[in-house]
Amino acid sequence: MQLLKNTTGQALGQRREKTLALRQTQTIRAPLVASNISTAGEERGNLATCRAASPVTVQETRELERDPAEPPSTSGGDRSHETDYVVIGSGIGGLCCAALLAKYGYRVTVCESHYLAGGAAHSFSVGGYRFDAGPSFFLGIGGPPGDGSPNPLKQVLDAVGESVETKKYDRWVVYPPGGGSFPNIASGSAYEATILKHGGPEALAQWRALDTAMRPLQTAAGLFPAAALRGDLGVALTGARFLGPEMLGMAAIAPLLTGPFSALVDKHVTHPWLRAFLDLECFVLSGMTARDTLCAEMAFMFAERNAGRTAIDYPMGGSEAIIDALVRGITKNGGRVLLRTHVPEFIRARCGVVSNASVWDTQRLLPPGAAPEQWRRTSLKTPALDSFVHLHLGIDATGLPPDLECHHLVVNSWEQLTGPQNVIIASVPTVFDPSLAPPGKATVHCYCAANEPYDLWAGLDRRSPEYKALKEERAEPLWEALERFIPDIRDRTELKLVGSPLTHQRFVRRHRGSYGPGISAAGGAGWPGPKTPVPGLTVCGDSCMPGIGVPAAAASGMIAANSLAP
Repeated sequence: MQLLKNTTGQALGQRREKTLALRQTQTIRAPLVASNISTAGEERGNLATCRAASPVTVQETRELERDPAEPPSTSGGDRSHETDYVVIGSGIGGLCCAALLAKYGYRVTVCESHYLAGGAAHSFSVGGYRFDAGPSFFLGIGGPPGDGSPNPLKQVLDAVGESVETKKYDRWVVYPPGGGSFPNIASGSAYEATILKHGGPEALAQWRALDTAMRPLQTAAGLFPAAALRGDLGVALTGARFLGPEMLGMAAIAPLLTGPFSALVDKHVTHPWLRAFLDLECFVLSGMTARDTLCAEMAFMFAERNAGRTAIDYPMGGSEAIIDALVRGITKNGGRVLLRTHVPEFIRARCGVVSNASVWDTQRLLPPGAAPEQWRRTSLKTPALDSFVHLHLGIDATGLPPDLECHHLVVNSWEQLTGPQNVIIASVPTVFDPSLAPPGKATVHCYCAANEPYDLWAGLDRRSPEYKALKEERAEPLWEALERFIPDIRDRTELKLVGSPLTHQRFVRRHRGSYGPGISAAGGAGWPGPKTPVPGLTVCGDSCMPGIGVPAAAASGMIAANSLAP
């Protein structure tokens, strides 16, 4: 077989070669029961090998209430079938895992409760407008196959022979406290110019010292691709080809990579503005400041900036284009993606279940006694970051500035960076893709992430006047943020949708509508891997190593798939 050209592709190609060779010689029966997901009853000698597992049960979950905008069901019929792996949830982590397992020769079924695939990255349509529900920043997902992109999402797309058309750009606009704005341009020299302008020579000198200290970590982070990682001893085989002299010299700095970014920031940076600016970058990436953000995540960002590969990609068609590409990667290799499909759907699984649900919701799916009590308690005690408030708007685009940028980042206070509704992100994707709105209109998505307290909303009836009033109140800071760059935004608005933590909890089935786990890199415990103490159950998504964000979620899916393939 022909191997992909880049190092990631080579690792995937070698794994595929090994899997194909194994499946010609043996089949191992792996009993697994997940509610009505049950063990296959007969051997199939021509299928990929799966590892033996003990039975596990996943309990029935309550069905979502029907949304008025939900399209009519087109699935119907009996969905009973036999498969090798069932993936619960169609977030980016779950879809990446399923796409690779299907590529490796396994039969895979993805079960998604929503009527749209994608988890927090799904898109939806209302009144002729197309909106992204979640992520709006994507880096390194465009370009030709095998272009060497370190983004795990791009690596998965390359591995399954799919691609996404993108529009490349190089900046977003920051609106600091006190008024004004400045562009944050994705290149090393422009970044230094920004620091010099707003922080002065002292801040620039400290930045350069930090950048120098980060160089070995940037090298280490780039030497070992995510495709070579797995959650078992097989990593000795898949990773051996990368263990050259350079990698052997990196052992001493490994603790820095898995520790907090603040370990280096505190050593080299004292300038208040620069420290706040670095915290802002960390918060946008992980929902936490430098004190809690994994240094390896920041090493990736530093490496991309210094390599000149930091052009940002907007997927034409919105995040839906990414989800569609991953779904194609699953289905063309024999996998299935079932929407409106809850755990009780009757499916026979030979090898195991992969949960793409959050750490808390995975526990909710397991019936009492299925998991070791200590693991269950530890999982449920995982700290949760705060939630979201969203504004999705359809507006009249007449007379908007022709040079309007797509992405905007509003900071209300440098001192309380993680405070409620302090950092607000907005995008106008029709700047790049006018097809997302009717002619002469524009779509706007504005949200605060990881800084909306769930407790304000807990127990409210979504049909009550109190709930509607709270939505208007909590959306006001978002309107004010939008007015920083579209002053007459309220007058232009023709369609308004306000999303709350309860919206996020309902449609993404997310515990407390959380942005994700607040696992601190300073805590010592670290992010869990794909393995669990429940036989036959694997996990992936932003509750796993390497953490929160699109690249991290994709990497978790890749690691889970590679850990399951012999």
